[in-house]
Amino acid sequence: MRHLLNPLDFSVEETERLLDLASDIEKNPGKYSEVCKGKKIATLFYEPSTRTRLSFEAAMLNLGGSVLGFSSAASSSASKGESVSDTIRMVSCYANICAMRHPKEGAPTVASLKSRIPVVNAGDGGHQHPTQTLTDMMTIRSLKGRLNNLTIGLCGDLKFGRTVHSLIESLVRYENVKFILISPPELRVPSYIREDVLEANNIPYKEVTCMEDSLPELDILYMTRVQQERFFNEAEYLRLRDTYILDKAKMDLANKDMLVLHPLPRVNEISVEVDDDPRAAYFRQVQYGVYVRMAIILTLLGLDKAV
Repeated sequence: MRHLLNPLDFSVEETERLLDLASDIEKNPGKYSEVCKGKKIATLFYEPSTRTRLSFEAAMLNLGGSVLGFSSAASSSASKGESVSDTIRMVSCYANICAMRHPKEGAPTVASLKSRIPVVNAGDGGHQHPTQTLTDMMTIRSLKGRLNNLTIGLCGDLKFGRTVHSLIESLVRYENVKFILISPPELRVPSYIREDVLEANNIPYKEVTCMEDSLPELDILYMTRVQQERFFNEAEYLRLRDTYILDKAKMDLANKDMLVLHPLPRVNEISVEVDDDPRAAYFRQVQYGVYVRMAIILTLLGLDKAV
């Protein structure tokens, strides 16, 4: 039995196979429509989510399986004090695989130690979000044709943004990838990402505060929202939330083939006027997320070779 807790749980070769499977699902959805017949996924979401939870549920339904679970801690026995360890032991009696989102870093790892079914980390605090990372990688590979030879700008909340941390850790394994880290000083990428991931792997990067100056250099601009739920001080959140707003005027500074990604939800960091720009890939990114999660379910259940 295997879990997906961190994007590095899959080697580069395994990641490529998974993305190939997701691409085949995109091209031939009918071939996969009954592969998980009789299987169930439990979506254990202790924290609000729209895209990730519905994406997992759509993925299992598309594979012919079924879904059970809860959408907030308040609607589960966590509100009565039940531990994650006890919850996963119970859920292991009902489902074949589970996706867990939790505000505490490491909670899905704790669950995996007691689980009798595969556990997928659907986001744990400000730590990791491996299925979003695989979605981001499929989006880039599908639309750019490669995961190497890229200059990637990461903009916004780089301190608490788990999608940013996971994406950096994954892409440093590919050749000639450079990062431009665009954030206010208060929301810089954590030191362990700079030192243990970027510098330890000799990855070129620079930290800047101005988005406009960096746009002409980028192949990918990955926007993030400033996450109110990670702040203890509302005044600090209000001060920082509008630091970066991508609009049409800024898009005019970028390359004609630069892609704009965003893990969503957005607040106002991308103006709606950008949505019609062919470089805006964030809603296509959502669709790729369904294919990726279908591929993850098949892989962890050992059904990827059954088709």
